[in-house]
Amino acid sequence: MYIDHHPILENHGNDQISFFYDGTPLKARQGQTIAAALMMNNIRKFGISRKLRQSRGLFCASGRCCSCFVTVNGLEHVLSCTTLIEEGMEIKPNTGDPDVRGGIHEN
Repeated sequence: MYIDHHPILENHGNDQISFFYDGTPLKARQGQTIAAALMMNNIRKFGISRKLRQSRGLFCASGRCCSCFVTVNGLEHVLSCTTLIEEGMEIKPNTGDPDVRGGIHEN
């Protein structure tokens, strides 16, 4: 479901852009958040919680809960619910803690 006309929100029409999620090419509408684009493509699991190893996804949709972290173009822990999707973005699920010294450690 998508809101085509809204009295306040900017209308971006049906302009489609392409992005990649975990290597898979997908389509989104320009002006969507990353979370909305993933949900539109039936992706509900955005990563795994570091302590309990449970699925994470869209929870508050306002940038407060940090449940929707993804990796965008190599930048880890990006809030997908408040970041707009862009053409050619490479998005990966958040599966571990970042290593500030250069790698990712799986929990």
